[in-house]
Amino acid sequence: MNFKIIHETTYIFDDKVFLEPHYLRFRPKQTSYIDVTHFSIALKSEPEGHSVIEDEEHNVIDFCWFGELTNSLTIEVESHVQNKAYNPFNFIIHPDAFNRIPFTYSDHQYQILFAALQKSPLTEELVEYAEAILNTSHFNTIAFLTNLTSQIHQDFNVEYREDGPPLSPDQTFKIKKGSCRDLSWMQVNLLRHYGIAARFVSGYFYFDMEKPIYELHAWVEVFIPGTGWLGFDPSHGILTGNTHFSVASSAIAENTMPVSGGIRGSATSRLVTNLTIEKQ
Repeated sequence: MNFKIIHETTYIFDDKVFLEPHYLRFRPKQTSYIDVTHFSIALKSEPEGHSVIEDEEHNVIDFCWFGELTNSLTIEVESHVQNKAYNPFNFIIHPDAFNRIPFTYSDHQYQILFAALQKSPLTEELVEYAEAILNTSHFNTIAFLTNLTSQIHQDFNVEYREDGPPLSPDQTFKIKKGSCRDLSWMQVNLLRHYGIAARFVSGYFYFDMEKPIYELHAWVEVFIPGTGWLGFDPSHGILTGNTHFSVASSAIAENTMPVSGGIRGSATSRLVTNLTIEKQ
């Protein structure tokens, strides 16, 4: 299937400002089951310079710098992607020891995965929540990952929050609701608690609905030898499939934000976004 993604982002300032260099993360990633057949990006105000770079975690980023004062910044992106048949369970875990939790990465794996293994303090209640799921999963790795994803979907309400970093895992657990990025960040930290390398992913998710309203989406990826980076979507309680289009992934959630950059000036800003995904 072919999909056309149009993503428009506008920052409106109440006074003229100077835009510091900006990192823009809108390019869908090419994978074995996702072909990116077209990508274009246009900015108003016009940047003085624009380069395409690869960041520390292998995300492809549009890096722009500016030379004039402005009272707005508009980013218009169009992506065309084609997906292929994909079975997320088409793997075997190897070595076999990784089929059961806890497991230990090799020294080389640990060095490479270090950032995705960094733990944050969690409340006893949150750990007990995950511990119960681990016990009912009989410490089986894939059972735990899928059951945790499904249980978060069942136990937490998903709400839309346009901007801002993810809430802390403990705060999300306490209020039993959150945006897709809140639920994903909570799951990332729960997995790391058990020594499982986990990272935060930002991208697009297409699914059929009567009145399409799409927003930038977030989910989780974990690294298990034999599976590679395997995706889980706690907002929907599923493994990610071939209509999840990853844009950026990072051990640090803030490093996946679509727009990163500062301004010089005292103006306040208003954010307006519009996202459409069409199946063609």
